[in-house]
Amino acid sequence: MRGRAERVSPEQALRLLEEGDLPDLGRRADAVARRLHPEPYRTYAVDRNINFSNLCECRCRFCAFWRSPGDPEAYVLDTEALFAKIDEAVRLGATHILGQGGLSPRLDLAYYEGLLRKIKARFNILLHCFSPPEIHYMAGREGLPVRTVLERLRAAGLDSLPGGGAEILVDRVRRSISPNKCTTGEWLDVMRAAHSLGMPTSATMVFGHVETPAERVEHLARLRDLQDSGGGFLSFIAWPFQAPNTALAASGDLGPDWRPVGGAEYLRLVAVARIFLDNIPNVQASWVTMGPKIGQVALAFGANDLGSTMIEENVVAATGCVHRASPGMLRRLIEGAGFEARQRNSRYQTSAP
Repeated sequence: MRGRAERVSPEQALRLLEEGDLPDLGRRADAVARRLHPEPYRTYAVDRNINFSNLCECRCRFCAFWRSPGDPEAYVLDTEALFAKIDEAVRLGATHILGQGGLSPRLDLAYYEGLLRKIKARFNILLHCFSPPEIHYMAGREGLPVRTVLERLRAAGLDSLPGGGAEILVDRVRRSISPNKCTTGEWLDVMRAAHSLGMPTSATMVFGHVETPAERVEHLARLRDLQDSGGGFLSFIAWPFQAPNTALAASGDLGPDWRPVGGAEYLRLVAVARIFLDNIPNVQASWVTMGPKIGQVALAFGANDLGSTMIEENVVAATGCVHRASPGMLRRLIEGAGFEARQRNSRYQTSAP
């Protein structure tokens, strides 16, 4: 990373997260973002988040989207419906498809290979698909090493991996909110294998539920350590937990003092992440959960990317949190923050102005 300043320790990051002056954190994070991205523009994407299926054996307590086999709302997209979604996305300017499907007992590796091949045969588009829990589940189901699964998916057309399923990379938290999902070490192992194959990935965090501030920093430290070992994380994205319609909220386990993450807490996390993750090039603002205005403010708190228009998004929307944006709206937000706006793809390659 060019121009990296003296590294912030996890202990220092925790102090910043708990005690740091918010305007000062913003200034520090903005300075890091401008050092890493001295160009006069900030980026956004046009894509579609297609869920091939909502069948999932994981049953995460923070998720309102999954359905069990036999549920009348359960589905697996047929090829015609899938192609219609991609065709519309391409006509709207999408450069890539974010595709995920949960841990479905009905779908095997051959199905996903065929799906990727069909898409690539018909569309010239990047495929940013399958979170680490999905890859880990496929490997276990097929009795194959994770690396072999990734090699086969890449040969079928997979371009990169999204960072979903990270939640908080601390097993105490994972046992509480997603006990049937892969462990912290298994999530990191999938990403390590992807990076060793030269496959770029993103890294995420879902925060604001049962984790402590120290566990948020532990999550960031694990990402930074993996990136230090030759990793290929292109970006970091943090999403605040959305409670409505989730089993976690209904259980009462969040506690009587729980409150949703507000704008100031979100901006604090984004700023500390930008300061601490000195080896991950891009930090994305989550306007999808926080709304466009907080997303815009995040561009002054270390974020250099405003994320996607989200032509379609189902998982967050299942909690009742629904925001939509056009490319024009995202460009206006970026320009209102004092930057030029550039569209980018899933590899953070930008188009001409």
